Amino acid sequence: MNILAHGYLSGRNDDLLIGNFIGDFIKGDPDHPRHKLLAGVIAGVRLHRAIDTFTDTHPDVAAVRELLRPRCHKYAGVAVDVFFDHFLAVGFEALTTEPLGDFIQYFYRTIRLRQNSLPVDAVRMADYMIRQDWLTNYQYLEGIDRSLNGLSRRTTYPSGLDSAVEDLVTYYKEIDAHFQHFWAELNEHIERVRTELLLLL
Repeated sequence: MNILAHGYLSGRNDDLLIGNFIGDFIKGDPDHPRHKLLAGVIAGVRLHRAIDTFTDTHPDVAAVRELLRPRCHKYAGVAVDVFFDHFLAVGFEALTTEPLGDFIQYFYRTIRLRQNSLPVDAVRMADYMIRQDWLTNYQYLEGIDRSLNGLSRRTTYPSGLDSAVEDLVTYYKEIDAHFQHFWAELNEHIERVRTELLLLL
């Protein structure tokens, strides 16, 4: 899943949120002294990896990847992440009982307050994310298209991401149905994982 889902699944715990946000920037064992991470942030990195593992092996995610593979090839999974964040943003309050704007405000504020402890590349991404308000714009097809075009400029090989929003429009109801089923199972699974990680602190 992408940034919005990772953030929400941190359960309004600041350390978990930070660890989840920087998860892709931490290589190897997050507990290694070279990373200089607090125990709660390490738990957040582990939570990030648990979300990724569950997502990568879920049949609903696999089904959407297959829909997108003709256009996006090896980058189909990247498009799925962005599309699923779109459906989370659109249905956020119904899915979480919390207004999207309230959560985004909390998310951005927490990232700003802890910016000095983030890896350099994560600081750069956070700056773009907040200035361009990615999370709010995930609700709109224009925002999704902009995100995918930004990602397409950073891929090594031709990705099809620059036109992937066309597949979102074509398969909108089908992708939404897969997302709804997947989200319910992901949420239940990660609640258990999060509880277990917090007990170890």
